[in-house]
Amino acid sequence: MTPFNSDSISVRHLEKRFGNFVAVNKISFSVKKGEIFGFLGSNGSGKSTTIRMLCGIITPTSGSGTVAGHDIVTEAEDVKQSIGYMSQKFSLYEDLTPFENLRFYLGVYNVPPPQWRERIDWVLNMTRLQDARDRKTRELPPGWRQRLALGCSLLHKPDILFLDEPTSGVDPVTRRHFWSFIRKLAEGGMTVFVTTHYMDEARFCERIVMINEGLIVAAGTPADIIAGACPGAADADLTDAFIKIMKRDKA
Repeated sequence: MTPFNSDSISVRHLEKRFGNFVAVNKISFSVKKGEIFGFLGSNGSGKSTTIRMLCGIITPTSGSGTVAGHDIVTEAEDVKQSIGYMSQKFSLYEDLTPFENLRFYLGVYNVPPPQWRERIDWVLNMTRLQDARDRKTRELPPGWRQRLALGCSLLHKPDILFLDEPTSGVDPVTRRHFWSFIRKLAEGGMTVFVTTHYMDEARFCERIVMINEGLIVAAGTPADIIAGACPGAADADLTDAFIKIMKRDKA
């Protein structure tokens, strides 16, 4: 585990090429322990490629990075054991119950069997799914399945949680509850790295990086980014700033 005051994530000149196509172009940034960090960009901007490199799923073409103190290239398996990763299409088994899905992922994360009952009870209570533990997952509403996916990614109590478009396709009320839960995790010391295209959600992040065509085009607090992109516009929000920055970058 990383020391409290150190960076949970550190990236230097990270690049990923697919043939002649540069998906991520030598980006650098860091994320502090216990921070909610937003990574924003339009479709095809390099968000998901970056998060997959940080999670040890794909190997960078060049550059370096550490996650929870582990090198993302030479210690990719250690990275995977130190993080929770909830992708856009988290793989829940529809024919299994929430209880059975949780048991499956406890095995995936190599949690010692004597701890399984405590971990399952912890997740079911935390996600408010106790009463649904024995229902088929396919019968659950989308917001409930989202909570189950999040719970599965937290079973091994990771240092860092990666969320890739976690609220895509769920209703506004469910999104609000989800973010309330994420803030509680961060208050407990967990680092949260989130990609989202909902600007009203991005305002909950302490710092934000915006990426376009593989390059970082803005970085800072939400307030700093709004002030820099929309000077003098008192009623401007992150959506206004995002649109201006993306238009400016293409000019």
